[in-house]
Formats: sequence, C-alpha cells, structure tokens
Amino acid sequence: MRFEPGTEIIWQDRKRHFGLPWSFYRYYLVKKEGEWVKLFRHKGFLSAIIDEINVYRCYDLTLQISLADKIFRTGTIEILSNDGAAPVFHLRHIANPYKVRDLVSNMIEIERKKRHVGITEFQST
Repeated sequence: MRFEPGTEIIWQDRKRHFGLPWSFYRYYLVKKEGEWVKLFRHKGFLSAIIDEINVYRCYDLTLQISLADKIFRTGTIEILSNDGAAPVFHLRHIANPYKVRDLVSNMIEIERKKRHVGITEFQST
C-alpha cells in the first residue's frame, strides 16, 4: 500500500492462517506527524478494498484469543468507534496481539488528548 511522503508506518501485519501470513488482508497503523493517526485494512489481490479509521474516533478495544490463536500465538482485536462507515473494525488473527493492543490503545489515548476529545458515558439505573 502506498502512502504520501512524510507518512510513517508505525505497525503493519497480515491476517494469519495457522500462524503464517498467507492472506490478502493487510493491516497498517500509520502516522502523519502533526496531522493524523489512522488504522488501515487492505483486502484483496487483483482488486482491493481499503478501509480506514481515525484513531481518535475509537473508544473501545477487545482482544479475542481462541484456543487455535493460543497455539499459533495470534489474536483478533475488535475496535469499536463512532465512525459511521466502520463502527466495528477487526484486526483478525494478527501476531503479537497483546503488544498491538497496547500500541493501539496508547495511540488512541494520545490522539484523543491531542484533539481534546472525550467520551460521554451514560449509566442507567
């Protein structure tokens, strides 16, 4: 995947099958200094579908690890956001899921503080 000059790829991986990156799904966490941090999901080989989400719009992360994921040291991260096009964003069967979860979580907090974005939580009784 191509990004414009001045863009830094913080993290990238592929969806894995049996622990091996044999897939046409690619994931990127990309930063353009002073402007934005985004998550990209690139699906396809001959044709492509590219989804992106601004990190500051994310509000919840869930790490899912099945027995097969434990065996092959992979996991799936589910990211909930208030983005209309992609309210649920999955990073499926990625390597080092704990490290990636921490990295994405830290980037979310940094971007939300930088943009002065907060989450209003309502509690019903």
